[in-house]
Amino acid sequence: MASLDDLKKRIVSVKSTQKITKAMKMVAAAKLKRAQENAEKGRPYSEKMNNIITNLSSAISDKENAPKLLSGSGENKIHLCVVMTSDRGLCGGFNTNIIKKAKAYFEKIKTDGKTLKIITVGSKGFDQLKRTFEDNIIEKISFKDSKNINYFDAEKVGKIIIEKFDKKEFDICTIFYNKFKNVITQIPQAQQIIPLKGSEAEGSSSEDNYEFEPEEDEILSNLLPKNISTQIFKAMLENSASEQGSRMSAMDNATRNAGEMVDKLTIEYNRSRQAAITKELIEIISGAESL
Repeated sequence: MASLDDLKKRIVSVKSTQKITKAMKMVAAAKLKRAQENAEKGRPYSEKMNNIITNLSSAISDKENAPKLLSGSGENKIHLCVVMTSDRGLCGGFNTNIIKKAKAYFEKIKTDGKTLKIITVGSKGFDQLKRTFEDNIIEKISFKDSKNINYFDAEKVGKIIIEKFDKKEFDICTIFYNKFKNVITQIPQAQQIIPLKGSEAEGSSSEDNYEFEPEEDEILSNLLPKNISTQIFKAMLENSASEQGSRMSAMDNATRNAGEMVDKLTIEYNRSRQAAITKELIEIISGAESL
C-alpha cells in the first residue's frame, strides 16, 4: 500500500495534469470554430473548381492530346501517395485513422505488384510510417512553423507533386486526409488528384453550359495546376478542423478521467489516513492499559 505522502503527491500531480488537459480543451474549442468555418467555406470552391474542369474536359475534341494532369500518363505502375497529418500530437485517433486508411491502400498497391512512393505532410505521419515504409518515403514536408493554414503552403506541396509528375516519377497521385463531420466524427479520405478520377467527374454537376475563351486546352493547362493546389488546400483545411475537433474530444475525455482518478485517490488517501489514526489510537490505549 502506498504511503500517505505518496498518495498526496500523486493527487497533486493528477490535478496538475487535469488543469493542463482542461486548458488544452478550451484552446482547441476556440480554434475549432474558426477552423470549421474555413473548412466549410473551402468546400464549395474546390467542388466548383472540379465542376469547371469536368465541363472543360468534356468539351475537348482531341482527347489524346489533353493535358497530362487531366488524362494521366497512360500507365498505372507507380503510385505517389501524399499522406497529410498533423505536426502535433495529443489529438486522439486523428493521425492514426489517416495512417490506417493509407496503410490499407499501400498494401493493396504492393499486392498488385506496383511501385509505391510516399510524401508525408506533417511530422506525425512520418513518425508512424517510417517504421514500416521508410524505404518508400521520398520526401518529408512539415509546416510546424506556420501559425495558420494558408494557400501558399498548399501551393508548395502542389508544385512538388507537379514537378515530379513532369519528370515522370509517378503515374497516379492520391492524397490522404480526414474530412471533418463533427467534433466526434472525422472521416478518413483517399482522393485521387492525378489524373482526375472519373467518379469525381461523374459526381460533379454538369448542367451548366460554359462558353470558353480561349480554347479549352489552354484554359486547362493553367487551371489544372491550380486545382491540385486547391484540392490540397481543401484537405489541409479539413485536417485542421478535424485535428481541433479530435483534440477537443480527447482532452475532454482526459479531463474527465483525471477527475475520476482524483476521486479514487482521495478516497484511498482518506481510508489510509483513517487507518493510520486508528492504529495510533489503539497503540495509545494499549500503552495506557499496560500502566
